[in-house]
Amino acid sequence: MLKTGILNPQINSLLSRVRHTNTLVIADRGFPYWPQIETVDISLVDGLPTVLDVLRAVRPNFVIGKAWMAEEFASSNDDATRASFEQALEGITITRQPHNEFKQRIPHAIGLIRTGDTTQYANLVLESA
Repeated sequence: MLKTGILNPQINSLLSRVRHTNTLVIADRGFPYWPQIETVDISLVDGLPTVLDVLRAVRPNFVIGKAWMAEEFASSNDDATRASFEQALEGITITRQPHNEFKQRIPHAIGLIRTGDTTQYANLVLESA
């Protein structure tokens, strides 16, 4: 039985299948569904868990080389929210692109973790280093 780290067996399984340069998506509650990729839905209620909760939980055992976000994130959120994401992604190269272009990356991902986050455009595509 696992005592620390990620306890969710579906997330553990998903993470163990990510290899060099594969991508993983962490998405908010309203993110579109792609039937061709595995989705682990851990949404509970509005705001729980958040994209940052999941990022902070997976980051210790997932080497992230790059990250992508929608450029609309910056104009849709306040300074504190933007700072929280920058801090959580410290040391990782972040590319921002229009949301419609960002979504074109999704079908190539190994999987998607859906959260209950209500932060506008909080979705992340993470590439394994």
